[in-house]
Amino acid sequence: MTIDNTTIDKLAKLSSLTIEDDRKEALGKELEDIVTFVENLNEIDVSHVDATFTTIEGGQPLRKDNSFKEDGLSDRIMSNAPKSADNHFIVPTIIE
Repeated sequence: MTIDNTTIDKLAKLSSLTIEDDRKEALGKELEDIVTFVENLNEIDVSHVDATFTTIEGGQPLRKDNSFKEDGLSDRIMSNAPKSADNHFIVPTIIE
């Protein structure tokens, strides 16, 4: 797969990053290498491997399900958000 400047510009916009023009060519090559690696992984035959959901014997230990409000954590989290209202994060629209 070829990663061109148009694709890099789109990824930069979606991720809210600024990518300098002199860095785009090297970044495109790095992204192409990553995509090629993932495509190579798709070719590996894993039909004889049993599915594994966890490596912890007995399953994942569970924690008590507490509300953020009960712990006072919600207020601390929201105080760090750039924008929030009614205990929700306000984020910019990314879908055109």
